[in-house]
Amino acid sequence: MDTSPGAVPPPAGAAPSLRPEPNRPLIDLGPGWSRSGTVTQLGSGPPPVPEAEAAPSRTGSRRTLLWFGGGAGVVLVVGVVILLALAMTGNGPLVDRPAGPGDYAPPLAKACPPPTADTQHLPPAPPPPPGPRTTDPRAGISYAEQGPPWIRWDNVWDAGDLHVRYGVGQHIVTEVYSGGEYHASILSGSVPTAENDALSLDLKCTGHQVLADVRASYYPQPNTIEQMRDEVTTLGGRPAWVAKFRLHFHEDGLRATSELVGIALVDVGRPNAAILYISIPNTHSQFDPLVDEELSSLRPV
Repeated sequence: MDTSPGAVPPPAGAAPSLRPEPNRPLIDLGPGWSRSGTVTQLGSGPPPVPEAEAAPSRTGSRRTLLWFGGGAGVVLVVGVVILLALAMTGNGPLVDRPAGPGDYAPPLAKACPPPTADTQHLPPAPPPPPGPRTTDPRAGISYAEQGPPWIRWDNVWDAGDLHVRYGVGQHIVTEVYSGGEYHASILSGSVPTAENDALSLDLKCTGHQVLADVRASYYPQPNTIEQMRDEVTTLGGRPAWVAKFRLHFHEDGLRATSELVGIALVDVGRPNAAILYISIPNTHSQFDPLVDEELSSLRPV
């Protein structure tokens, strides 16, 4: 595996001033009348004729209609301004938001909808084979540990679109060249595959996505694949997809020209699927049998 962001309206005019009538001579109203207080009739005479009621003012009605029309216009303008402001901030009914949580699901949950078997109701896993074990509690699996020259993996690989986190296992640096170090590896990790708290996944579809991600992220390009195994099966009593294949490639300065690869994707009853990845370059083909050995040794924890 290669590691290489108006105009202000004028003020209203003053109301016209009321001018007093010019001074006129006082008229003698005759006996019995007074200029101050309530007008009172003395003696006989015809009763006063009441003034006719003034006709309703059309000007007042028109002014009322104008007020209502203007108010409605202001409300409409304010509403449009609010909608535009909400749209500019990413809110409101004018914004086309993704519908439902599926748009925020992990890449594998989008590419490979469920289900497979319900791992919560599977029988207990068989006991692991004898010998030292490598345990990956984050992924939820364990597998056989190899002796020298294999050494403990002390790094994390998470390249690729799926960002599978390979953080536990063993490796050998098989050569150092202009592109960096080249490795034989037995690594485990996990990848989010299910949406929310779902505990099911399409193992074959998901496995093919992981395979394509590994092939594009960790090997010289272009490369060709020689497929040997591609099946849904059971590993350690758990549903799994297993692939075994040889990749052929060429890169200047690199002695390895092919690599035997085994990948297992295991449904361990979590939203994250466990992955076991074994890679043996052809410069160290004596370790080729470890691909099958490690796959067979896998158990859930």
